[in-house]
Amino acid sequence: MAIELWDTRGLSDEVLEALRRRAVHACELGYSEVEVAEVLGVCRETVSRWWSAYRQGGGDGLPQERTGRPRGAGRTLTDAQARHLQQQIDGHVPEEVGIASALWTRRAVQELIQATYGIRMPLRTVGAYLRRWGYTPKRPSRRARGQVPREVRRWLTDTYPAIAARAAREGAVIHWGDETGVASNEPRGRGYARIGDTPVIDVTTDRFRVNLISAITNQGKVRFMTYTRTLTTAVFLAFLNRLLQEVPRKIFLIVDPHPVHDAAAVAAWLEQHRARIEMFSLPRRAPELNPDEYLNNDLKSHIHAERMPETRPELQSNLQRFMTKLQGLPERVKSYFQHPKAQYAATPMV
Repeated sequence: MAIELWDTRGLSDEVLEALRRRAVHACELGYSEVEVAEVLGVCRETVSRWWSAYRQGGGDGLPQERTGRPRGAGRTLTDAQARHLQQQIDGHVPEEVGIASALWTRRAVQELIQATYGIRMPLRTVGAYLRRWGYTPKRPSRRARGQVPREVRRWLTDTYPAIAARAAREGAVIHWGDETGVASNEPRGRGYARIGDTPVIDVTTDRFRVNLISAITNQGKVRFMTYTRTLTTAVFLAFLNRLLQEVPRKIFLIVDPHPVHDAAAVAAWLEQHRARIEMFSLPRRAPELNPDEYLNNDLKSHIHAERMPETRPELQSNLQRFMTKLQGLPERVKSYFQHPKAQYAATPMV
C-alpha cells in the first residue's frame, strides 16, 4: 500500500523551500523531472519550473511564491466571522446566546453559525473549524446550579487569603470539613469481561448506609467520626468536641453552608469555644472548592473494592478501616489539595 503524501499547500514556507532545493539537487544528479516529481509528490510542471529558474538564476533564482489555491481560500467563514464566533464560544455558554445546549458541541456551534450568519454548515466542517481554532472535545467539570460566580471569586481572592493570613499570625491550623455517606449496594469502578458480557457483582437486598464526618489539613492530617443516623446538631457538636480533644492548636474549620452548620446551638457552642476554634463557610453551592470532597470521592471509589458488605456493622468497619489507613498516608491526603479547583488551599502554613 503506497504511503499518502501531504498536500503541499499545507506545508510551511521552510518545508517548501527544502523541497525546491532537493528537486534541483536531484535534477543535477541526472534524475528526470518526472522521477523527481513522483518522489516529491508534486507536478512535473512544477519541477520543470524550479529547474529552469535555477539554471537561469542559481539558488537565488528559485521562486519563493506559493502556487495553487492560497491557504484559506474557499473557506465558508471570513476571518472576521471566525473571530466573532470564537469570542461567542469563549465568553458565553450556549444558553446565553439562544442555543439550546448545555455545552459547546459541534451541533451547538453549527446552530450558532446558522443563527448568526445564516450559513448551514455540515457538522464535519464545523469540527474542522473548531480544530483549526484550537478547540478540542473535553469532559466537562460540574458546577452546581445556583452557584454565584462572584462569591467564588471573592472567596479565592479575598476571603480565604485573609483566613490563611490570620491563621499564620495566630498559630491556628486550618481544617476543611465535610460530611458524606456510603451505601451498602453502590459498587464503584469497572471490571473486565468478554465483549458482549457485563460483569456481575453480588449485593445485599437490604439497603443500609453509614455516614462520615471528616476534616483534613493541607499538611496531610485526617480526623474523622462515623455515625449511622442522619446528620443532626448533636452529631456535629460531638465531632467538634472530638476535634478539640485531638488538635492542641487553635482550629480554623472551613465547611459548606449546611443548615446544621448554621444552627443556633452550633453558633452558641462556637461562641463558648471561640478561643480554640472558629468556623468559616465556603461559598454557596461550591463543593469543588473543598479539598475534603476529594477525600469523599476517594473513599467511595475504594470502600467496596474487596467485597460488598452484608451488614451495617461490616460497612461501618470497612469505612473506619479505610479512614484509619488514610491517617497514615499524609501524601495521599495532600494530593486532594492538588485538584485544580482546590490548589488555592494547598500551600502549607509556615
